[in-house]
Amino acid sequence: MFEHIDASVFVAVGGVGIFLLGMLILTDGLKGLAGNTLRRWLARYTRTPTSGAATGAVTTALIQSSSATTLTAVSFVGAGLLTFPQALGIIFGANIGTTLTGWLVAIGGFKLDLGQFVLPLVLLGTLLRLFGSGRWPQIGWALAGFSLLFIGIEVMQQGMAPLKGLVTPADFPDDTLAGRALLVLIGVAITLVTQSSSAGVATALVALGTGAISFPQAAAMVIGMDVGTTFTAVLATVGGSTAMRQTGYAHVIYNCMTGLMAFLMLGPVTELLGPWVERGAGNQQIGLVAFHTFFNLIGVIVVLPFTGRFAHFIQKLVPESGPPLLRRLDRRLLVDINASSDAALATIREISTEVLSLLRGLLRGEISERQRLADVNHLVAALGKTRNFVDSMQSDPTQQPAHRRHQAALHSLDHLARLLNRCRQPVRIATLSDDRRLSRLSRLLASQIDVLCTNGNWSGQERRFDRLRDILRRQRHTYRATVIKHASMEGENAERTLEKLDSLRWLHRVTYHIWRIVFRLEDARTVADSVEKPAAPALTN
Repeated sequence: MFEHIDASVFVAVGGVGIFLLGMLILTDGLKGLAGNTLRRWLARYTRTPTSGAATGAVTTALIQSSSATTLTAVSFVGAGLLTFPQALGIIFGANIGTTLTGWLVAIGGFKLDLGQFVLPLVLLGTLLRLFGSGRWPQIGWALAGFSLLFIGIEVMQQGMAPLKGLVTPADFPDDTLAGRALLVLIGVAITLVTQSSSAGVATALVALGTGAISFPQAAAMVIGMDVGTTFTAVLATVGGSTAMRQTGYAHVIYNCMTGLMAFLMLGPVTELLGPWVERGAGNQQIGLVAFHTFFNLIGVIVVLPFTGRFAHFIQKLVPESGPPLLRRLDRRLLVDINASSDAALATIREISTEVLSLLRGLLRGEISERQRLADVNHLVAALGKTRNFVDSMQSDPTQQPAHRRHQAALHSLDHLARLLNRCRQPVRIATLSDDRRLSRLSRLLASQIDVLCTNGNWSGQERRFDRLRDILRRQRHTYRATVIKHASMEGENAERTLEKLDSLRWLHRVTYHIWRIVFRLEDARTVADSVEKPAAPALTN
């Protein structure tokens, strides 16, 4: 008998594993199928914490991954596309979106009993994954994962069936305040082991169906599973960026608050639903997932009016730390090329602004030699760490526009390094002020940089720097002839003449690098808004 029970336990555990595998495959397929569409949708419709909660719930429900939704929100905050309160709305909504899995399991796995009927769909989905083209491999992968969810439930039910009557609600803590608290802790432990609240809820649904636990006990465990997901969030934020740590802490505090509220609601809810859940097969499972969705929905409704204050509290709790220029570069973002591109491009843009401000000051003679050296060293260090981050990014050339944005980051870094190297040439910079034409041209460049830095909107600036670059290119030819003629007639020192020509070349190359940086960063910005944007013209680096 005991050997039979041991075998059943192994079958049940295997069912949990199949369910988890199905969740991973389903999420992978749905994310690949969605592509950049959901990212653009999140950015476009998240205007307030309320709209953020709605988009966060829908997005998480569609891709079945609250971590992917949260990661996107973090990258948007780092890139300046969303404020922290707006991102909090997305995180709150993601909690509602995750409850969809429970509904799928309760309806498909218990009401409709789809476990055996979906077996052929696993083969169909796998074949589409192997031999399909276009979007069919992702559709097939999502179909296979979806099917494995119900197969996992079927296997769990088979494994727990022999335990019916042997394991009863009496074997678990009583339905008292202390007993419910202990059941919440059991729910937390299950989530820590499975690393998935959805798998935990599915296990509770199966145990509820076999009579191993009662409805109030299952509801208490589900509360614990909801809270248990926050421990993973805490571990994920250790050593992370400020935005990542703020998001993690916000997730923990919010889920604990929601869990406490649900715990206080548990008695009245179980009394209200008690007669209904006992009326028919499958009602207990529907009631449990309804309770899970209900307390998450109420939690969002309660916290949304106080999102601003909550965000302020989290920002006080987790203040900015580390070099400001590098605050976005969290290596945990590298798992998502879009999120890491957001962080890298926003950092490169900020470094570019500081480099341009330094150049403007050098052209106007407003920066001392000591300050120049300090600023250059600071920016070189920031650029080096940013390059290391970008070097760790991996993009698939067949996946546009992610690959194009990755390339834009690499090109921009190259031009920034060359631009910073130009800032290490004080003799060439000083020579600009000794000649009337060079001084006029340098003031023109400084004014153009001033517009770029002051305005903050780089749209259209690429054409201005391109025109200025073309002017300086033509000036190199005319000025060269004039300076050499003047030197031969007036007997000017040859070294001095070469210094002037070298300074004009310096001015032209500096303008060229600024033009390319602005072009690349603006191209990356616009291509993120539309997957259908045509490829950039084949230009030199």
